[in-house]
Amino acid sequence: EGNEPGDAAKITYRELLHRVCQFANVLRSQGVKKGDRVSIYLPMILELVVAMLACARIGALHSIVFAGFSAESLCERILDCGCSLLVT
Repeated sequence: EGNEPGDAAKITYRELLHRVCQFANVLRSQGVKKGDRVSIYLPMILELVVAMLACARIGALHSIVFAGFSAESLCERILDCGCSLLVT
């Protein structure tokens, strides 16, 4: 459910699994492999969950930075964790 009244979406496990597998393939095509670190900079939307589960599926570590952070804060977190990819 979203922040606005009536703003909601439903997804089945099958649809979620399909999206996660698709995004895991995108991550692999970008060179992400097991043990790599990925930063995810998204608001609370379905794509955040998909990206997080896709990272877990291929064995990549993920760090979630919510979209309310400034560019400087995001930069500090990226440098601290040594991530190889940023998902926005």
